[in-house]
Amino acid sequence: MAKVLGAVEIDRERCKGCDLCVVACPCGVLALQTREVNNRGYNFAYDNDPEKCIGCAACAEVCPDGCITVYRLVER
Repeated sequence: MAKVLGAVEIDRERCKGCDLCVVACPCGVLALQTREVNNRGYNFAYDNDPEKCIGCAACAEVCPDGCITVYRLVER
């Protein structure tokens, strides 16, 4: 059976740190940065554990600013 892997790309400068993507991720891939802020002064989301990503795109669907892109790769 093929294994689906995912990769999350976040536009950190557009992210306003609303935390919706972190809550929506079923695998716990995302987290909010607590030590840095972007140019707009917000703590931004980042991929804390990228190898857990399954490419479901739940994070991208709930992002109100559309700053998340999810890529899917099928390993055979």
